[in-house]
Amino acid sequence: MSAAISHLKNLDYSVVQQCMHCGMCLPTCPTYDATKLERNSPRGRIALMRAIADDRLEPTETFADEMYFCLGCLACMTACPAGVNYAELFEHARAEAERVGVLKNPKRNFIRWFTVGWLFMDLRRLHLLGLIMRLYQQLGLQTLLRRSGILHLMPKRLRELEAMTPQVQPKFSAELIAPVTPAHGENKYRVAMLTGCAQDLIFSDVNLDTVEVLARNGCEVITPPEQQCCGSLHAHNGEWELAQQLARKSIDQFPPEEFDAIITNAAGCGSHLKHYAHLLHDDPRYAKRAELWDTKVKDIHEWLAKIGIEAPRPRDAAPLSVTYHEACHLCHGQKITAQPRQVLRAIGNVKLTELPESTWCCGSAGIYNITQPEMAGDLLVRKVKHIQSTGAKVVAMGNPGCMLQVQNGCRAAGLDVRIAHPITLLAEAYRAERGAGS
Repeated sequence: MSAAISHLKNLDYSVVQQCMHCGMCLPTCPTYDATKLERNSPRGRIALMRAIADDRLEPTETFADEMYFCLGCLACMTACPAGVNYAELFEHARAEAERVGVLKNPKRNFIRWFTVGWLFMDLRRLHLLGLIMRLYQQLGLQTLLRRSGILHLMPKRLRELEAMTPQVQPKFSAELIAPVTPAHGENKYRVAMLTGCAQDLIFSDVNLDTVEVLARNGCEVITPPEQQCCGSLHAHNGEWELAQQLARKSIDQFPPEEFDAIITNAAGCGSHLKHYAHLLHDDPRYAKRAELWDTKVKDIHEWLAKIGIEAPRPRDAAPLSVTYHEACHLCHGQKITAQPRQVLRAIGNVKLTELPESTWCCGSAGIYNITQPEMAGDLLVRKVKHIQSTGAKVVAMGNPGCMLQVQNGCRAAGLDVRIAHPITLLAEAYRAERGAGS
């Protein structure tokens, strides 16, 4: 789509007019719940989008600010009785804001060029940054900086951002995972493993756990060492053309016709990866392959539930108190809610306690906790209070952004809990089983 063409005016109008204005979405929207302002609700935002599509309103700075104030958590889609495709509207609305450039300023332009336009367009660049961060942390420079008191001389927002700096893993996914991992026992399926961007740098251990679990459940796993960003970050931030470029690269690297499934273990990525057909619907070379791609992409919990989870053999182990936070793009974006619980319940010693408001956003929402720190912080405090109420020692969740956000929130609250991916807990149970048998 050309940058000169309006994303909202040229969107299928049936999508734009689908909202009945019934208000069922209002109680589920975190921003409306906080402000009680109509424009901060899904219904209000859709009214603004429709006004632009109808040529009754120009996309102004106020419109753009409102689209970026939205978390994109998609809870409204779960609540909507009319099946409004808010995810599609939301992405096109942000793309419209970027098209007209009403938010442009030198600082924002540089940050977007460096991150969305340069860093995440080639993961070799991201790995280089990860290596620098790893060295900075391993040499003790980060600890020295934090203990020196210099941070207190910095602006408050910079101190907050520094405190959010994630710990880079000692090894990236390609150093931990072979390009081909054979199935344990009978080879029932051939699957591809997507290692992600931030996931690769910060949770490469979760990627390894995922590959081991897949192999244990009869899958031959193909994990190419040099992968690309899936384009989720770009699509969610209005960079439609860049998202399309990355989608084509993913399809070329993982030909969907060659695999039984293409596996992701990150909810935000998975929600985007399942919509390449929409992203590339007008591309004559990729449209059909994108349709096949969408059918092959599976969240790891979804895939295991489909093929049947091989439960670890019972063993004597202390009960493990676990609660489960539902990543927005897993429960609302992909409608995957029962499967992660099925994975957790397959682990014999797990005692699962339901988390109050488990489907309420934690405030991470991609980069929302960076761009909208006040609202994200309020949501995080609310989430941590609910976690504390369960008394659980482990909080399981299936998205790297949520894991970092909740980890930081629990640490700030002095709450001694472990944050873990459900697949990590299953992988650990498999390893304990092997250790007991040796």
